[in-house]
Amino acid sequence: MATTTYQQPDKQGYYGAFGGAYIPEMLHRNVEELRSRYLDIMHEAGFQQEFQQLLRDYVGRPTPLFLAERLSKAFNTSIYLKREDLNHTGAHKINNAIGQVLLAQRLGKKRIIAETGAGQHGVATATVCALKGIECIVYMGSKDIERQAPNVARMRMLGATVIPATSGSQTLKDATNEAIRDWINNPTDTHYVIGSVVGPHPYPDMVARFQSVISEETRLQLKQQTGKELPTHVIACVGGGSNAAGAFYHFLDEPSVQLVAVEAAGHGVHSGMSAATTQLGKPGVLHGSKSLVMQTEDGQVVEPHSISAGLDYPGIGPLHAHLFQSGRGNFLSATDEDAVKAAFQLCKLEGIIPALESSHALAALNQLKLAATDTVVLCLSGRGDKDLATYMKHL
Repeated sequence: MATTTYQQPDKQGYYGAFGGAYIPEMLHRNVEELRSRYLDIMHEAGFQQEFQQLLRDYVGRPTPLFLAERLSKAFNTSIYLKREDLNHTGAHKINNAIGQVLLAQRLGKKRIIAETGAGQHGVATATVCALKGIECIVYMGSKDIERQAPNVARMRMLGATVIPATSGSQTLKDATNEAIRDWINNPTDTHYVIGSVVGPHPYPDMVARFQSVISEETRLQLKQQTGKELPTHVIACVGGGSNAAGAFYHFLDEPSVQLVAVEAAGHGVHSGMSAATTQLGKPGVLHGSKSLVMQTEDGQVVEPHSISAGLDYPGIGPLHAHLFQSGRGNFLSATDEDAVKAAFQLCKLEGIIPALESSHALAALNQLKLAATDTVVLCLSGRGDKDLATYMKHL
């Protein structure tokens, strides 16, 4: 194995067999500049001071670690919710957006581009760009623009330009393709704020580091509330996998902690309408890195399906592919129907409306054999306001 821990890739950006940087020559200078400088910038005292101040005073961190008593009683165990839904903009995506925009400023970039699926990353990026007075362009699949209309309106109010991706399935994969094309055409003044732990090295490592504040806080809060800083389980949904990477990060090298990643099975893993990459994918290159990818025998990407726009992606980040292949992670899947049922259960038991993405993680509680002595932390990655139109169809 090339890595000595699960937290960091090797020098070439590989987690085991997955990762690397598979990029066109025109992007080489940009990616190499980022790779050679991101750790030095992230470790600068001035950067950390501004990043931590914004996380505290602008985002509202630390987010609560909430003991969900009625949900715990339903599953006869102890379930804590890490409330990333209470962040400014309503999801964990703002942690990474702030970090990358601050980093882009230090690299001298004047223009920010981003892709988005559910709209949460787009809103977060547009928000930070507004705060810093930087031009922001967000690519979003036409299908997602239609089903996530409130977030599109929020991005436009914040001053961002939202450009529809009309090719393919008109979802996150296609938005990412369009953003990469933009970056290729504007390699000098533009920084691409990738929203998940995907893309060429160093993006998977950089995004995981920015999101690691989730598990860093969780360890401290769990210690304060229970006297022990290690849970028995950490559960998070996985599309590309940014909230899972952040929730797992400070537990990756703690073998006693079971890491549970939940993918979107859509209408069923083998229905032909699914996004359960570890079940259906095989090694391949997608959006600049080697990972597990849903593809045909001749390597064409298979269109995924999920009721959740944020999980509607035909691959996973290379860290997660490594966790799956090595057996360190327990990868489960939940159907659209499972996720909606789990969302309504949380609403009625705890008074919290979760994002459809987070509802997949909640659905996994039905699949685990939890003991009364277990301590479960579930990352509630976002709030469900943006999904009300979908939820209303199931009332």
